[in-house]
Amino acid sequence: MILDTPVPLRRELIGVDPYGAPEISGMVRLNVNENPYPPSRALQGELAQAVALAIGDINRYPDRDATVLRAGLAAYLGGGLLEDQVWAANGSNEVATHLLLAFGGPGRTLATLTPTYSMYPQYARDTMTGFVTWPREADFTITLETLEALRDAHHPDILMIAAPNNPTGTPTPLSVIDQACELANWLVVIDEAYHEFAAGESATALLPKHRNLVVTRTMSKAFALAGGRVGYLAADKSVVAACRIVRLPYHLSAQTQALALAALEHADEPLAHVAELRETCAQTQVWMRSLGLDVPASETNFALFGPFADRHATWEALLERGILVREVGPAGYLRVSMGTSDDMVLFRQALVAVLDQQANGKEMDQ
Repeated sequence: MILDTPVPLRRELIGVDPYGAPEISGMVRLNVNENPYPPSRALQGELAQAVALAIGDINRYPDRDATVLRAGLAAYLGGGLLEDQVWAANGSNEVATHLLLAFGGPGRTLATLTPTYSMYPQYARDTMTGFVTWPREADFTITLETLEALRDAHHPDILMIAAPNNPTGTPTPLSVIDQACELANWLVVIDEAYHEFAAGESATALLPKHRNLVVTRTMSKAFALAGGRVGYLAADKSVVAACRIVRLPYHLSAQTQALALAALEHADEPLAHVAELRETCAQTQVWMRSLGLDVPASETNFALFGPFADRHATWEALLERGILVREVGPAGYLRVSMGTSDDMVLFRQALVAVLDQQANGKEMDQ
């Protein structure tokens, strides 16, 4: 609850709930697209040792520009990227906020194509940037014609595209991203939070060609480091220099930087689960379609399914059976993240039971 204060709350924040997905203990958690596999005991030891070494200098401020970490991230991305073309922050959310603080603000506009990640309007609101949307195609893809229509209708300063898209899992081909960069004098931000799960090439391949292109990533998903809160971007060095201007002093703690570096050094373990989760997602989509559900093709570790006449009732019915999924995306749809093999068995059992219950209820009504 917002307390009354002598200074009124900003008008656009009145009545707004904080962003967040339900956090309910004791559930099979399939609602926030996490990597379900925690680090092995051996990797836990390596991560703990890295943090312990950082604590030895905890009386000193950390490297305010995270130079060593940025060099490590550049090496991970490859393609000849250098440290001064990479920026890191507290999750990709803060990375996006830095971009809008630097290139958005009053009198400027952020555009995206819907349905997509629900944080994008919040980035705009919090930085006092205008926000506009344009619908994706019926199959949730983006075409040149879609982009031209968006440009002509709104003339935005920043274009943000999730690729693959969240919550639909839809990929965006490099050819479309290439066209987007050439269509207007705008900053094109490609959100690749789930790139490691996809089959296509990263938009970082286009960075040498387009100075107005930014590619954002996270270590929360494929790297199984959601609790570490590390996101990053790759772009022209002028974009990175702009982010350095607006970042808060020492925005990445010494422990966070050490943890992220250790995770990069031992990337093989968490990334080994990526192929498994990708395959689980593909199999789950086929299975849900066999139940008569509509499931948009996803190249991620999550999938939409529906439509339901009352999706909240379906969400609650799954919750009663110990399964926590997400109410997000187009009306009537739910989203399920891929879990361990045991998690997915429980999800399948619960979903079949809920669908049977709904079918029996319809028969009773008739």
